[in-house]
Amino acid sequence: MTRFTKLLTAALFLLLIPSAAAHAQGEGWTPELMMKVRPVGPVRVSPDGRRVAYVVTDAVMTPERSEYVSQIYVANSDGTGTVQLTFADKSSTNPQWSPDGRLLAFTSTRKDNKSNLYVLRLDSGGEAEPLTDVKTGVTNFAWSPDSKWLAFTMRDPKTEAEEKSDKGRDDWRWVDENAKLSRLYLLPVEKEPGATKREPRKLTDGAFSVDADFDWSPDGRSIVFAHTRTGKVNDWPTSDVSVVEVSSGRVTPLAATPSAELSPRFSPDGKQVALVVSDNPPRWAQSGVINVIGVGGGAAAPRAFAASHDAQPNIAGWSPDGRRIYFTEARGTGTRLYALDTAADKIAELNTTDEVLQGVTLNRAGTVFGFAAQASDRAPEAFTSRADSYAPVQVSRANADIPKLPLGKTEVVRWKSPDGKNVEGLLTYPVGYRAGTRVPLILNVHGGPAGVFQQTFTAFRGAYPIAAFAARGYAVLRPNPRGSSGYGAEFRRANIKDWGFGDFQDLMSGVDKVIEMGVADPERLGVMGWSYGGYMTSWTITQTKRFKAASAGAPVTNLMSFTGTADIPGFIPDYFGGQPWEALDLYRKHSPMFNVRGVTTPTMIQHGEADERVPVSQGYELYNALRAQGVPARMLVLPRQPHGPNEPKMILKVMQTNLEWFDKYLGQNGPSQTSEK
Repeated sequence: MTRFTKLLTAALFLLLIPSAAAHAQGEGWTPELMMKVRPVGPVRVSPDGRRVAYVVTDAVMTPERSEYVSQIYVANSDGTGTVQLTFADKSSTNPQWSPDGRLLAFTSTRKDNKSNLYVLRLDSGGEAEPLTDVKTGVTNFAWSPDSKWLAFTMRDPKTEAEEKSDKGRDDWRWVDENAKLSRLYLLPVEKEPGATKREPRKLTDGAFSVDADFDWSPDGRSIVFAHTRTGKVNDWPTSDVSVVEVSSGRVTPLAATPSAELSPRFSPDGKQVALVVSDNPPRWAQSGVINVIGVGGGAAAPRAFAASHDAQPNIAGWSPDGRRIYFTEARGTGTRLYALDTAADKIAELNTTDEVLQGVTLNRAGTVFGFAAQASDRAPEAFTSRADSYAPVQVSRANADIPKLPLGKTEVVRWKSPDGKNVEGLLTYPVGYRAGTRVPLILNVHGGPAGVFQQTFTAFRGAYPIAAFAARGYAVLRPNPRGSSGYGAEFRRANIKDWGFGDFQDLMSGVDKVIEMGVADPERLGVMGWSYGGYMTSWTITQTKRFKAASAGAPVTNLMSFTGTADIPGFIPDYFGGQPWEALDLYRKHSPMFNVRGVTTPTMIQHGEADERVPVSQGYELYNALRAQGVPARMLVLPRQPHGPNEPKMILKVMQTNLEWFDKYLGQNGPSQTSEK
C-alpha cells in the first residue's frame, strides 16, 4: 500500500475544501440546502392511464414545528396540467383511484394527528370529505372493484378501561400480553339514507394481525391478505395468507406452511393468487420465490416459479391477460423491473439501466406503471411507463427548483476481497476533483446487513450528507460487502456467523482499492455508518487504527445485550446459529464491546432515544467504554427519535454534526494518529 506525505495532503486539503467563509456565502451543497430536496411518492396512475396522482413531501421547520408534511398532486400522464389537490397543515398521502376513475381516496392526519380516510370527488370538485373518524389510525386501504366500498386495516384501539387508566396514570402493562392486533375493516363510500356517518364493519377478528398488504378479488366477493401472529416485526416469519369472504367474514386459509407467505395478488380472472414464499424455515437474510396458488375447491398444488436474480421479488401486479407477473428488486446498485412469463417460467428485464425505482405500482387495468425514480445526479420525480413497453415519462417537477449546485461524480467501483469474493460499491469524488490528487476518504457502511447502497441522489437528505461531503473536498466510498442485497441470496448469506470478519475484509480492501486508484489519502481516512453500519464502524475501530475519526449511528455494539433488548430478538440468533447462551463464544468474538480495549480512534455516536430496533443503551455501552479509556468521544442523543430520525430538525442536526466531526479530525489541522494496527 502506498503512502502519501502529510505535508502534501495538507496542501491539497487547502485546495479541495472550501473555507468556512465560502460556505457561509452558500457555495456548494450543505445540509441546510439538502433539506430542500423533496421526496416523491407514492405514484398512482388512474384506471384509464390518463391521469397520475402522486405525493410530494416538504420539511417544515419553524420555531414551533419540525415535521414532514406531504401533499397530493394530480397531473396528466404526459406531465401537463399539474394541480395540487390537498393543502392542509397536516399530511395527506397514499392516493388511490376508484376503479371508475371518478373518486380519489387518501389518508390524512389533519384531524387529531390520526390517520383517517378522505375522498375527493374529482368530477364535481369541492373539499375532501372525511370518511372515517377512528381512534387509532388507518394503515392502508383498497377500493372494491365496483367503487362502492373501501377495505382498510387498523390496529385495535384501547378500551374505555385502558383509556381511563391512562388518564389516571394507572397504565402498567405486561410485556407481550394483550397485544393490539391489526384488523381488516369494510366501509361504504356512500352513507346510508338518513345516516350521519359511515359505520365500518370489522371483517377479521381472529388471533392474528392483518398485514397492510391485501387485495380484492376481481368480483369483489373476497379479499386475500397476509397475516402474522402479532404484527410485531419479530413475527414476520409467521406470515401466512388467507382469504376472507366479504359478505360473511368467513376466513379460509390459503397458504399456511412453515415458510413465510407474503404480498398476495389476485389474478385478473380471480382464479389464482400470486404471492412470495420464503425459504423453509424463513431466514432474516431473506430469500423468496413467486408462487401461484389456485383459489376455490379442487385447486391444484401451488406452483413455484424460477428464482429471481436477488431472490427478493416485490410483486407489483399481473398483466391484463394473466400471462405475466410484474415485480421489482435490487440488482447491484440499481433497481430492476421484471416480467415473469407464467407459461414459460422465464423472467425478463424490462429496464436495463441502474436508476433507482421506488414504489412501483400498476394501475387497475394492469397497463401502466407509476413510480418514483432517481439517480446519483438526478433528484427523485414521479414517472409512468406503459407495462408492455418500458419507456419512462416524467410526470412531476417537484424538485425543479432545488439549488443548481455541482455534485461530485459518482461511479461504480469493483474489487476483490482477500478471499477472492467480488465486491462493488459507489465512489463519490469531491466536487471539481482532479485526477491524480489524493483527498480525504470516508468509508460509509450501510445498514442491514442486508441493505444495499444504490445510485440514489447524492444530495438527498440523510444521516450522512454525501453531496455536502463532496462539496467540502471529501471522497466517499459506499461499499456493498457480503451480506448485502442486490447480488443474490448466496452473497446475502455469506456473512452468516461471520459479522466483522469477511465483511470487514471486503470494506478494508475497498478502501485499499481507492488508495491504489490514487484518489484516497491513506493518512486521512474516516468511517461512518448507521445500524449494522454502526456495528461495522464500532467493529472497525477495534480492529485497526488506520481511521482518524469514526461516526457510529445507532450502533449494535454488544450482540448479547442487543438480542435481549431489541424488538427483533430473533435476528442475531438466526445469523449466529443460536441464543447467546448457546453460542457464547461467537457472541463474544463478534461483539465490538468485547474487543474495545485499546481503541484510540475519536468516535462520535448518534442515537435515537426512542429506538426500539437498536436500543440507545447500545450507544451508551460504546460511549462509556471509550470515555473510560480516554478516547475522544461524543454522544448525540436524539429525543423522541426511533431507529431512523423522523423529524427534520433532528436529521439536520445529525448531518451537521457528522460534517463537523470529520472536519475536525480529517481537516488540515486535525490531530494525527498512529498507523495501521
